[in-house]
Amino acid sequence: MLAGFAFSLTAGKVWVPLSAWGSGDPRWWIIVELRLPRALLGLAIGAVLGLSGAVLQGYLRNPLADPALIGVSSTAGLGAVIAILLGLGAPPLVLFGSAMAGAAAAVVLLALLVGRSGSALAFILAGTVLQSLAGSITAFLISIAPNPFATAEILGWMMGALTDRSLEDVMRALPFMAAGCAVLGVTGRSLDLLSLGEETARSLGVRTGRLQALIALGTGLAVGSAVAVSGVVGFVGLIVPHLVRPLVGQRPSDVLLPSALGGAALVLFADSLVRLAPGAEEVRLGIAMALLGTPFFFALLLRFRRSHAWA
Repeated sequence: MLAGFAFSLTAGKVWVPLSAWGSGDPRWWIIVELRLPRALLGLAIGAVLGLSGAVLQGYLRNPLADPALIGVSSTAGLGAVIAILLGLGAPPLVLFGSAMAGAAAAVVLLALLVGRSGSALAFILAGTVLQSLAGSITAFLISIAPNPFATAEILGWMMGALTDRSLEDVMRALPFMAAGCAVLGVTGRSLDLLSLGEETARSLGVRTGRLQALIALGTGLAVGSAVAVSGVVGFVGLIVPHLVRPLVGQRPSDVLLPSALGGAALVLFADSLVRLAPGAEEVRLGIAMALLGTPFFFALLLRFRRSHAWA
């Protein structure tokens, strides 16, 4: 992660060597004004996506679970799309607030749809409904956009990027991300007990309804603020927990912190590499992560088929 942070500050269309850091070299301002906010956001966004993916995979006991599964990313994106479509998206504060409102709506709707049952299956089904509904409404709004400029802005934002972010964006998003990570971090012991089976976990004092509410709230705060400041960046929460489990073991609580660190490292390196892609325009971070995530999905499927064939 530290190597990725340093690489993010150094790499780009203009390379800034260590000798220029903190000196009178004008390239130092590239780091201070452009790359430092971008690196901080990449670190924070990768951490919350990796952590939330590990928590959801541990709670749902589903290796394909990630933050998009419960609809928070898509509803936060829908909130931002509505702001852009109404002409309110130019001020960053309005765009951020609209996306956070969408994430809050997802948490409330999840609570209403699932109720107090604490059922993981109901949680998945409710999230799938929210994801499909938000995606459908977003596609509808894009189709009725009044001009091609609004459509281009919406599509560009939905693909996810850290381009042209400022320290104000960092300070706006970090408190929500930190709060979400704190909420998700306290679920570790309950996730360990839940891995023994739902009935056993209940007998050992795990309140599944409370655990579900904590996961929904933590994911809404952390992932909602990440989407609000960068757009939709997928696959991090899916990939990273699978990469760290061979190193730290299968116990859910042991996977949480390494997944946060691994997610931060992955997003930092990915965001640095998109800046190095040939051409005048940068490749969108969301596109780069999708290009990484699709082969990973394919490899995961092949491994799953082989394990079941051997069984």
